[in-house]
Amino acid sequence: MPGSAADIRRQIPKMDKVLVWPLLAPLAASATHHELRDAVREVLDQLRCQLVSGSTPDLSPHHIVHLVADQLRRAQAPSLRRVINGSGIVIHTNLGRSPLALAAETAFKETAWGYSNLEFDLERGERGERYVHVERLLCALTGAEAALVVNNNAAAVLLALSGLANGREVIVSRGELVEIGGSFRIPDVMRQSGATLVEVGTTNRTHPRDYRNAITEQTALLLKVHTSNFAVVGFTAEVQTAEMVQIGRQAGLPTMVDAGSGCLIDLTRFGIPGEATVQEHLKAGADLVTFSGDKLLGGPQAGLIVGSGAIIGRLKRHQLLRALRIDKLTLAALEATLRLYRDERQALASIPTLRMLTCSLEELDTRMRRMLRRLRRQLPPGISLKPASGTSSPGGGSFPLLQLPTRLIEVTVPGLSANRLEEALLATTPPVVGRIQHDRFLLDLRTLADDDLPFVTTALAQVLEQQP
Repeated sequence: MPGSAADIRRQIPKMDKVLVWPLLAPLAASATHHELRDAVREVLDQLRCQLVSGSTPDLSPHHIVHLVADQLRRAQAPSLRRVINGSGIVIHTNLGRSPLALAAETAFKETAWGYSNLEFDLERGERGERYVHVERLLCALTGAEAALVVNNNAAAVLLALSGLANGREVIVSRGELVEIGGSFRIPDVMRQSGATLVEVGTTNRTHPRDYRNAITEQTALLLKVHTSNFAVVGFTAEVQTAEMVQIGRQAGLPTMVDAGSGCLIDLTRFGIPGEATVQEHLKAGADLVTFSGDKLLGGPQAGLIVGSGAIIGRLKRHQLLRALRIDKLTLAALEATLRLYRDERQALASIPTLRMLTCSLEELDTRMRRMLRRLRRQLPPGISLKPASGTSSPGGGSFPLLQLPTRLIEVTVPGLSANRLEEALLATTPPVVGRIQHDRFLLDLRTLADDDLPFVTTALAQVLEQQP
């Protein structure tokens, strides 16, 4: 029957014929034959699927070549790439957590393109340890006797439990048996370490007597765990680090704190209370504190362990350490980040995560006015930009109840719903991530940097151009 789907399907050109079209020649110059064949095959398959679903796609050579060019661009683009974060979530786990400071980027580049003294003692001219590059810094910043760094905080907890409690018991409050992103669970990590979990207290209330009553000859460690991305509120009670340390010392047991996000600066004066610093846990007497490098610290992914020299000495000799160690690039970025903390003002100004978290409403108001002027001047008049107010989230398993007041830009493109606009911006290069609230697409200025603005401008202009 003329005009049927079967007739139209027969109009779809064969792949070998498409590959010799003169219109395709410019694409062939910028792609391998294999890449071009894959792109053509993908486009023709998509057209067939559209026909099966009842659509009538444009089968002109110009349109097919345009689709092939788009497919090639997607296939040739790196899988891991920069994203513009306008979501308002500062430590965004899905977007790579904390962006690095410029100093870390510089150190990373200097170490990446050449040899380094990763495990070479330049003074003695012989083999050295990779951990010395950050150990002295960590001890100076936290007051710890010794320090060790592995590839993330889960690894730090695993190493500590394996080294201190394999085959023995570890006491943890039931209200601290967390599960965080990626199904990371404290009980499961403990099981992998060979330690036996002993739960004490209840979900909402744990008392010192609960720990004391649970201690036996098989007990190896008392463990306090940061509750990460949840909080228990209302009728609650928890045992603070100093109390746990006292209980542990009376029983001759070490106390370990998994501090989670790893804050080195007291942020209370910026209206961000409730997060004990690593230094505070150590001053309270904790024998070991583990924390992340890529959350509140604002550095690369790493698991930092600070505390007793004797205990960390044991962990350095543990066979598991080699499987968990970090590479030279992470060490370089971590060292550069930690050096910024030697001057608190410099850390707050230079580390993007800290700068975003502590940014005042006055600063955000100024940035909003500046960004609106620049965007309105550079974008076509069809795009509507309106100022708005709202809240940002710290993210990264830190301050789960905290909402930071912020300034937003509401973006409207004619003919596009908020959901369609979000989809379109995620398809730009680089992708622009915002958020949708009450059917409005919003960009949060707390997580948008000034140098993100040209990319936002280009992305919105491209979205508008693609509208019929």
